[in-house]
Amino acid sequence: MGRPSKPLLDKERITTTALELVDEKGDFSVPRIAKKLGVQTGSVYHHVDGRDGIVELLRERVCEAIDPMPLTSPGRPWEEALTVWARSYRAAFAAHPKAIPLLATSPVRAPRVLEQYELAAELLLDAGFAPADVMPVIIGLDNVVLGSALDLAAPETMWEPADDTATPHLTQALAAMDAGRPDRAFELALTGLIAHARALLSA
Repeated sequence: MGRPSKPLLDKERITTTALELVDEKGDFSVPRIAKKLGVQTGSVYHHVDGRDGIVELLRERVCEAIDPMPLTSPGRPWEEALTVWARSYRAAFAAHPKAIPLLATSPVRAPRVLEQYELAAELLLDAGFAPADVMPVIIGLDNVVLGSALDLAAPETMWEPADDTATPHLTQALAAMDAGRPDRAFELALTGLIAHARALLSA
């Protein structure tokens, strides 16, 4: 028999399978990836650097959907650049919300993802931010984006008081809430973060 025209196993197929498992179950294991692909567990390890390596492949795959161009547009104000980038970042993770706990609790090592953080750091430094303020702004943006991406996957009704008379103010606020809750909350948080960052820069 001749050799197959396409390899039976490679990083792309491993990443795709791992992401399918994460989207379905919120996690993955190398044996489960191997079983889904119909190969031996050891064969998977020949192509990746263990579980941590697969996590970084997942990070790169999810982050492929983030548009870095806003961070590199000449003449674009830093506030606008961060805002547009944050919206793209949120959309990428909203497509895979079950991956957020996995990726948000492991160190970022994927080169193509670090490149985007490098662009964000460069943008802020060029805008005049003190080096000590750069990472708090970036981490704050991460928190807003990832929290909002999870919110998009949450039920529309997150508060269900058993007795409206015990929580009259909450009940009133909930009744006035429109269907665009996740987007409005995200824009509010993002606007607040940008305003605080602007204050840091002015100081």
